[in-house]
Amino acid sequence: MGTAIRTRIVKIGNSQGIRIPKLLLEQSGLHTEVEVEVEGDRLVIRTAPRQRAGWDDAFAAMAEHHDDALLDNPSPTDWDAAEWDW
Repeated sequence: MGTAIRTRIVKIGNSQGIRIPKLLLEQSGLHTEVEVEVEGDRLVIRTAPRQRAGWDDAFAAMAEHHDDALLDNPSPTDWDAAEWDW
């Protein structure tokens, strides 16, 4: 286990929260966006995964396996023919 620092739960508007000491934030590498989860009698706080993380690799793998085709056939409309400049 790492450094344990005692703190209090404080009222923040209609919610409650804790102040996380700078030392713990530096040791944990937590930044602005986190995920909070309950595991038994503990709150686990971890860095939130980046949105769309890994998408570039997944798209590249799909293209490599020729699995990147449209699922539906295109269905052009009158607007496409008259208004859209192809």
